[in-house]
Amino acid sequence: AKNLPLCCPGCGAPSQTVDSDAPGYYGSRRATKAPRATIARKREDEIFENALNLGVLGDQVPAVPSGDEAAKTVEKAPICDRCHFLLYQSRGQSIVHPSMQSIQQTIEQSPHKHNHIYHVLDAADFPMSLIPNLQHALRLPRMRTLNRRSKTVSYIRGRTAEVSFVITRSDLLAPKKEQVDSLLPYLREVLRDALRGVGKDVRLGNVRLVSAYRGWWTRTVKEDIWTRGGAGWMVGKVNVGKSALYEVVFPKARNEVETNINRMRHQQNQALANVVLDEDEHSSLLPPAQPETPYPHMPIVSALPGTTASPIRIPFGNGRGELIDLPGVHRSSLESYVKPDHRKALMMKTRVVPEQHTIKPGQSLLIGGLVRITPKTHDHVVLAYPFVPLEPHVTSTDKAVAIQTGLYENGEPYSGTVESIITDSARNDIRSAGTVRLQWDVTKARSGPLTHKAAGKMKAANLPFTIYSADILIEGVGWVELTCQVRSR
Repeated sequence: AKNLPLCCPGCGAPSQTVDSDAPGYYGSRRATKAPRATIARKREDEIFENALNLGVLGDQVPAVPSGDEAAKTVEKAPICDRCHFLLYQSRGQSIVHPSMQSIQQTIEQSPHKHNHIYHVLDAADFPMSLIPNLQHALRLPRMRTLNRRSKTVSYIRGRTAEVSFVITRSDLLAPKKEQVDSLLPYLREVLRDALRGVGKDVRLGNVRLVSAYRGWWTRTVKEDIWTRGGAGWMVGKVNVGKSALYEVVFPKARNEVETNINRMRHQQNQALANVVLDEDEHSSLLPPAQPETPYPHMPIVSALPGTTASPIRIPFGNGRGELIDLPGVHRSSLESYVKPDHRKALMMKTRVVPEQHTIKPGQSLLIGGLVRITPKTHDHVVLAYPFVPLEPHVTSTDKAVAIQTGLYENGEPYSGTVESIITDSARNDIRSAGTVRLQWDVTKARSGPLTHKAAGKMKAANLPFTIYSADILIEGVGWVELTCQVRSR
């Protein structure tokens, strides 16, 4: 155990050799693998040096690696067994998700005076991954309002803590960066509504729409992290893409000389760190930071909810600051009703190009046999566009209920071929999630050439019909767009 790292660099869990089912466990083979490799490498170096001193190699001079090559050859700490299985075999168990109170206590133990909270949101079910009471739960200063006299920086207990909203996985919304950028004003207003009373008067100029997979606007976030310095905290729910974003925006290989201002800030942070270190080590929720290297080991990225088990602290810039990846807060219990073999299918990994599904009166739309959408009206046709990774299926309402529950209304068991990913124990727990009204008028956008200025040139108000639409969000999965055309006169 002496040769193990203090914490696993992949998930952040404290290293241990007791519980094989818990994060941070190192088996006897993996615990001795790294020391054996180190001893063998040192022995080879000694043999080479002895041969060089004896003149056996003649005039051959060993090449001295450059700075970048030397940095890349720095030995990395081994990851725990759980991270190894997640990385190479895609199997593992989730952790018990922390509460907002534990996240707040962790951030309060920050050794830095300047802190910045990056509230990471998922574009797949935006804004359901928002933590609406984040400011109150973390005891943060209020966001800057529209008042021109509002303070740009607020201090609480001698520290600053600002919040930025980062909507990640934006490549799921549109195929091109320009199309995604055009959605930012709309998403900002949706975020304002989701914040309710808090977002009524705030500026919301701190919203970023990024994609770690495509590299959209990640360089801007990286420069912001480098410029701000201090502590950057990745906060959000599970499976929103925090670890994937962390790897892209972390400022690697930037060990430059600090200016006088940054040096003074570093001294202030060290003074605060000394105060924190005087506390009981066992009561601290914030583990020690990793040794600073130009190319550190990044957190493990997987589809398992709760991959990060403990805060991962990686410093950068010769003490300029550090970026901290926090464990995700509980997001949804939907996966507990899904068979274990199909839980990975709930996560949308690439952009879905949906097919149009026509829901006629008396029919319903089934999504993976798990979610059922049934129109309330009996005289309208509804068009559905499911942006979900699960398989959609349109069938009669009676059959859809039988696929979900396993029984028809007369008690006869369902023996069809439509697959359902729901567990047997959850078939009796299916209840209605509520009623959604199609209240948004999209006549002008959906009427085609009738209202186009180069074709029909008609006004939407003069058409004999109106098209209403709404999006139904499925937390952690995606969304379904519904449209319906009704007579206006």
